[in-house]
Amino acid sequence: MSLRSPFAPANLATCPHRAPAPASAAQPVEMNRPAFSPSAPLLPSSSPIRAHTCLAAPPFFLGARVAANRTPSTRHATLPTAPAQIVAIRHGKRVPKLNKPADQRKALLRALTTELIRHGRIKTTHARAQAVRKHADHMITLAKNGSLHARRQALGYIYDKQLVHALFEQAPERYADRNGGYTRVLRTMPRRGDNAPMGIIELV
Repeated sequence: MSLRSPFAPANLATCPHRAPAPASAAQPVEMNRPAFSPSAPLLPSSSPIRAHTCLAAPPFFLGARVAANRTPSTRHATLPTAPAQIVAIRHGKRVPKLNKPADQRKALLRALTTELIRHGRIKTTHARAQAVRKHADHMITLAKNGSLHARRQALGYIYDKQLVHALFEQAPERYADRNGGYTRVLRTMPRRGDNAPMGIIELV
C-alpha cells in the first residue's frame, strides 16, 4: 500500500480526477505511520493518517500547488540600487557660477556694475571682478553708441537712472580713442578670515 500524495484530496470519494470506485472497493484504512520512518511528520503516534491511492492529479495541478506553496528564494535576489548620478564636466566655464543661483548671480553682477561705474574703482573677490568686467565694458560700449535703444538697454541693467544719463554724456569723450578694454583687474592680498583671493577692478 502506498501513501497518498501530499497534494491529493484527503477524501477519496470527492477526488475530482478519479472515476467512482466500485461498491466492493475497500474503504480508506486508519493507520499509524511508524515512528522510525525518516519521512514521518512531527505528530504523535496516535494521530490517524488516511492513506489512499489517488495519484491521478495531472501535472499542471501538481505544479500549480507546488508553485503556490514554494517559498521565494533569496539566493538570486537582486537588491535595489540607487540611480547613477550624472556629473557634467564644465570644460569651457563660459559663465562663472560664483556659487550662487542664477537670479542671485545676475543681481550681484548688476549691483557690482552699478557701483563700479559710480565710484570708478571697487574692491571685491578676484572671481567676481573677472565676472563683472565684461558687463561693465558692455555698458560703456552702449554709452559710446548713444542711440535710444542702447540707452534703454543700459537703463534696464544699471540700477541708477541718473548714473546712466551721466555715463552716456561722458563715456563717448573719455573713451573716444579706445575700442574695448575699458576696465582693468588688479590682484591684492587675500581676504583675512577665509583667505579668499581678492582683487580691485577699476575703469581705465
